[in-house]
Amino acid sequence: MAAQRSEAAQQVLDKIDALLPELAARAQSTEDARRIPDEVATLVEETGFFKLLQPEQWGGYQTDPVTFYEAVRRLATACGSTGWVAGIVGVHNWHLALFSQQAQEDVWGEDTSVRISSSYAPMGMGEVVEGGYKVNGSWAWSSGCDIADWVVVGGPVIKDGKPVDFVSFLIPRSDYNIKDVWNVVGLRGTGSNTIEVKDVFVPTHRMLSFRAMSMGEAPGLEKNTAPVYKMPWGTIHPSTISTPIVGMAYGTYTAHVEHQGKRVRAAYAGEKAKDDPFSKVRLAAAASDIDAAWRQLSGNLQDEYDLIVAGEEVPMELRLAARRDQVRATGRAIDSIDLLFENSGAHALENGTPIQRFWRDAHAGRVHAANDAERAYVAFGNGEFGLPIGDTMV
Repeated sequence: MAAQRSEAAQQVLDKIDALLPELAARAQSTEDARRIPDEVATLVEETGFFKLLQPEQWGGYQTDPVTFYEAVRRLATACGSTGWVAGIVGVHNWHLALFSQQAQEDVWGEDTSVRISSSYAPMGMGEVVEGGYKVNGSWAWSSGCDIADWVVVGGPVIKDGKPVDFVSFLIPRSDYNIKDVWNVVGLRGTGSNTIEVKDVFVPTHRMLSFRAMSMGEAPGLEKNTAPVYKMPWGTIHPSTISTPIVGMAYGTYTAHVEHQGKRVRAAYAGEKAKDDPFSKVRLAAAASDIDAAWRQLSGNLQDEYDLIVAGEEVPMELRLAARRDQVRATGRAIDSIDLLFENSGAHALENGTPIQRFWRDAHAGRVHAANDAERAYVAFGNGEFGLPIGDTMV
C-alpha cells in the first residue's frame, strides 16, 4: 500500500525540490566550512523538513517514514553533507517523541524548532545517583552538533559498579563541550565533532532505555500514538545512514549525465562521450542498481509501516530483510558511484566538481557502523536457520 502523504508533507517535498539548486550551489562552501552553515540549516528548516517526524502535539506532521526518507534522499542529491546531517538531526525528533513527556517539554516546551544531534556509540556512561545519573564520556562523530541545541548520547547505566542497562541520555547544550576535530576526506561539511561530557547530572526523565524501545514500552508512546513511532529502531536508525548515500548516488548520476553530455574524449580522436557505447552500458548498469537500492530500502519501510497501521506486529523476518537490504542499498549505491566516477574521465577529479565530492562523501558514509554489511548478512542468515540473531541493529 503506497504512502498517503498529507498536504503538509507534500508541500515539504515541493519546497525541498525548489531548494535543491541553492544547496548544490552551496555544497563546496559547506565542505570548506567543515560544518553545515547556519544559513543552510535555516533554509532546510524553512521547508518544514524537521517537522516531518515531529509529533503533532509539538507542531509537527508525524508523517510516514517513507516520506521522511524521500525528503532526505532528495536533499542528498544536491549536497551529501547537508543530506546526511538533515537526516540524522531530523530523525532525532522521532527519537525524542519516545522519551517521557517531561523530556519533550524540556526540549520543545518553549521552542519547537530546537534541534538535536547525537552519538549513540557507548563512549561514556551514566552512574546512578539520586534522582538520575552522573554522565561522563567523550562521544565522537556527532554530525550536525554545531547547529543543535541538545545532544543524545548512548551508553550503559552503571549501578553498584556494574552495567544494568543500555540507554540514551538527553543533554542540553549548556552541559557539554564540542571538540573541533573533524578534519576528514569525505562528508567534510557534516561537522561530526566530538561531544565532551564531564560529571553532568541527567534527571531520570531524560533517559530512555533501548530495551524499552525494542519492547514497545517507551514512555512517549502514551501520548505520541501515531503509527510512525512504533517503527522498529533497527529499521529507522540504519535507514537514516543509508538513505543519504543513495541520494548521493542519484546526485552523482545526474552530474555524470550532464558531464558526459558535454565531454569530448581527446584520447579517442575527439569522440563525444555520449556517443561511446561502453559509456552507455555503464550508465545503464549504474542507473539500475541505484533504483534497486532505493526501491528495496523504501519498500521495506513501507511494508513495515503498513503492518503497523493495520495494528499488526512487524515480524523479525521482515526486520532482518530490511536490515539486509539497507546495507545492500549502501553497497549498490557506492558501487554505482564508483562506476560513474571511473567513467567520468580526469576532469571529474578537479576540486569543486560534484562527482568527486559525492564519491568522497559516499565512501565516508560507508564506514558508519550501520553499514557493516557482513554483520547484517550474518544476522539474516542466523534468522533463516533459527539461530540467535547477534545484531543489535534489527
